Formats: sequence, structure tokens, C-alpha cells
Amino acid sequence: MSTSTLKKDIVIRVAALDDAEELLEIYAPYVRETAITFEYEVPSLEEFRERIAHTLEKYPYLVAEHDGKIVGYAYVSPFKERAAYAWAVETSIYVDQNCKRMGVGKKLHSALEHCLKEMGILNMEACIGYPQEDDEYLTKNSAQFHEHLGYRMVGEFKKCGYKFQRWYNMVWMEKIIGIHEEIQTFPKKFDADMLKD
Repeated sequence: MSTSTLKKDIVIRVAALDDAEELLEIYAPYVRETAITFEYEVPSLEEFRERIAHTLEKYPYLVAEHDGKIVGYAYVSPFKERAAYAWAVETSIYVDQNCKRMGVGKKLHSALEHCLKEMGILNMEACIGYPQEDDEYLTKNSAQFHEHLGYRMVGEFKKCGYKFQRWYNMVWMEKIIGIHEEIQTFPKKFDADMLKD
């Protein structure tokens, strides 16, 4: 599959609970084979479906489809639960490992950012596993991807994640996508129509 063909034919839509099995198939190798996620055990299908449902109560959960097959997904969660953090979210993007470097992640992020702006979200935060030196489980690619999308590095925590008998750092990166006003209206809940605008 060529990069140009994939980019042209990607459709972004809101995730459905019935997508859980396909999404879990994308996520599972990240758990088992990488330190991109610090999760140790692949969640059950039921738990994964519940995660999707919980996110969609308030936030966007988007999938990228190519020829009817899901090739990636993106969603957000609260940056922190306290009310004063309502304008900030933590982003997550996962791409089928056979479709990396083909523009899927960028297209998902663009759609996600559009939805968040429609909601009134102002800060996109990314929590990223970060190796001291690239290895077979984790590289700095994710941080470089976010930097390319306009994120800036805001902090690094040393050796706070332990997986595959190795210690990994974690970084926070941030992208400001709105204007911070003195009087700020609370963000709206996500609605599927926000994706269409």
C-alpha cells in the first residue's frame, strides 16, 4: 500500500463500541512488545469496550479507516480531574504497526485537534515514554512526531517507568490550541457533529 494512496483514502469517524475488538488488536502489540505504553497486561475486550464508552461520554474517540479496516485511533482523557483543569486534555494516538509513517497519525491528530477546538479545549497535553537511548522497545519517535505537530517539551521525569527490565523516562509535551481569556466559558461535551464542521 503506497503512502499517497493510504493518505487519500483514510476516513476519520467517531469510534463505536463494536470497534473495540479491532482497536484492541492495534493496541495489544504496543503493550506486549513496546514501552510506548507503560501498561503491562493487554486489557480484556470488555474492559477496552468500557474505556471507549467512558471516553465518549465527554470526549472524542476517533478511528481512521482504510477500505473498511481500522488502521489507527485517537482519543483524549482529562489532564487532571479537578474543575480548573477542564480546558486541558491528555491525548493518545495509536496506529496499526503495519501502517506507520503513512500519515495516519497526523490525520487523526488533525481531526482530534479540530474537535477539541470546537469543544473549547485550549491545551493538548501528551505523556510520552522517553528512552535515555533508543532501544528495541522504545525510541524518541513519538516525541519527534509531537514536536512536528507543534508541541513543545515542558518536562521530563527520570526513570519513572519500568518495563522489560529497563528503566524509562517520561516526558510531557504541550500544544496550545486556543486563547486563554480572563473570563472563560467551560468546554462543551463532544458531539459527533463537531467532526463534520
